Amino acid sequence: MTTNRVSAAMSEVNLIAQLADLKEDNYQLTLALSTLMELLVERGILTHDDIVHKAEQLDTYPYK
Repeated sequence: MTTNRVSAAMSEVNLIAQLADLKEDNYQLTLALSTLMELLVERGILTHDDIVHKAEQLDTYPYK
């Protein structure tokens, strides 16, 4: 294997590792957000409808 092939293979391995890290980060953030939303609903601070309404509002923002 030439140096270029080794370098390309290592770059690919690095990219795959970064994607795996992003996937784990995404899972942890989603879990934290879900936990917070559930606690706010359970404690009567927000309703499910409040969350749905706000999500619909934010989904219309122009940064799509």
